[in-house]
Amino acid sequence: MDIFTTEFILGHLNYWLFIILMMTGLYIVISKGNLVKKIVGLNIFQTSVFMFYISMGKVSGGTAPIFPLDGVYDPSVAYSNPLPHVLILTAIVVGIATTSLGLALIIRIREEYHSIEEEHITILEDTVFRTENLPLDGKGGSI
Repeated sequence: MDIFTTEFILGHLNYWLFIILMMTGLYIVISKGNLVKKIVGLNIFQTSVFMFYISMGKVSGGTAPIFPLDGVYDPSVAYSNPLPHVLILTAIVVGIATTSLGLALIIRIREEYHSIEEEHITILEDTVFRTENLPLDGKGGSI
């Protein structure tokens, strides 16, 4: 029995795109040394989570859960769950705020270290740490 039929793959396309976007964002965060690229990777990862939650909230043939004007509720009507959509609206606002904070921190790091490459900043920090922790006699021994 072949479980990966064309119907299965196309029927779950949004979940496949979620996996591809999530792994792409994770790869960018892990593999890149540039801090701006890391922020972009986090945003791609975050977008994939948004897409996943919105996909879970969608009901096939479902309608918006709005109370009818005549006050008569029809139990045979399928309604989409509004909670994932509301949570995603909040998450988008939080995502924009954290992205702007991250970019502001990168600007301050650039002003201090004249670089946004993680490796270069680590080397500079290591050099500063070693020079600040030299013994008082300057010979490497204890006093």
